[in-house]
Amino acid sequence: MIKRDAEPVLRSLAGQFKAVAVVGPRQSGKTTLTRHVFHDKSYVNLENPDDRRFALEDPRGFFSKYSKGAVIDEAQRAPELFSYLQQILDEDKTRGKFILTGSNNFLLQESISQSLAGRIAYLYLLPFTIGELHPMKSDDVLSQLLRGFYPPVYDQPVDRDKWYVNYIKTYIERDVRQLKNIANLNLFERFLRLCAGRAGQLLNMSSLALDCGVDNKTVGSWLGILESSFIIFRLRPYHRNFNKRIVKMPKLYFYDTGLACSLLGIHNTKQLEFHPLFGNLFENLVVSELVKQNFNHAGNNNLFFWRDNTGHEIDVIIETTDEMVPIEIKSGKTINDDYFNGLLFWFKISKAKRGAVIYSGESGQKRSNGIEVVPWNRVKSIL
Repeated sequence: MIKRDAEPVLRSLAGQFKAVAVVGPRQSGKTTLTRHVFHDKSYVNLENPDDRRFALEDPRGFFSKYSKGAVIDEAQRAPELFSYLQQILDEDKTRGKFILTGSNNFLLQESISQSLAGRIAYLYLLPFTIGELHPMKSDDVLSQLLRGFYPPVYDQPVDRDKWYVNYIKTYIERDVRQLKNIANLNLFERFLRLCAGRAGQLLNMSSLALDCGVDNKTVGSWLGILESSFIIFRLRPYHRNFNKRIVKMPKLYFYDTGLACSLLGIHNTKQLEFHPLFGNLFENLVVSELVKQNFNHAGNNNLFFWRDNTGHEIDVIIETTDEMVPIEIKSGKTINDDYFNGLLFWFKISKAKRGAVIYSGESGQKRSNGIEVVPWNRVKSIL
């Protein structure tokens, strides 16, 4: 088992809260991690029809079977359980008694918000980070972009192309129907592929609706489905304008570049290297890595981008309690002066004292003007 960065945080949360919910996309390693950390607890998977039927038809009998606590996998499959779980947790002072996992954030969160508020902690577990894989891998950036980060691609003897094709098929036919009964799944798949073509770009919902042949309301609903099942996320624009008119549309990213490449029909590194979206996919790799690092430490959403109407842009801004750290992302392997223009402009209009350029090369630099040059596989070092 590859050691996960989130493990110490999961143990810490279980020592503070009566229950912990570990949520993330299917096949991100939630079951493996929770069963490893809580190996002494009973385990039940509500994807199993018999266990789910037991839980739904006799919730009191179900919980009496697990009176000492349990890991309950795919808990969103039986949301009716949470009102019963509330009473159990209120009557018991045990910390970390129940560990819930779910691959559908919307259903799980809706149920928890109604019944378990204040009694449960959240941990979002996404696929592997670069840092988690780095000790065991020798991939270059092209291979890593193409291969993605889902655990089965690394710990199972599967063909990468076939695995992603089947993941997409299973996701659309199963999870999408669970979230919302969409009649035309072929149209939804087309929408998903159109989203992949916009990875790393401003999200223009009207353009997306036009290309897909649906209305804006449908686009908004379908984007919500993709977000709640951890396929995509939106990076919001930074809220301060610094006396400039700023772009207010969010940018669209995929949580996994391997999935995005599969949707785009990219099958090998040569094809990827000369693909017109290579720069966008590299940016997606870095931004998703920053998001994973945040989630693995149960941090708040403190990532933004900034762009004004004159063309000045910062790819990522990390907002902390005492500073804003601007990040520029460049897909080239050779450092040149143009890489620093955005950061130097940002230094002029803000109080930032440091920033970073993340690029696809291998050598790092720390410059006297506060700018650090960071290779793509060392993103963790800037946090």
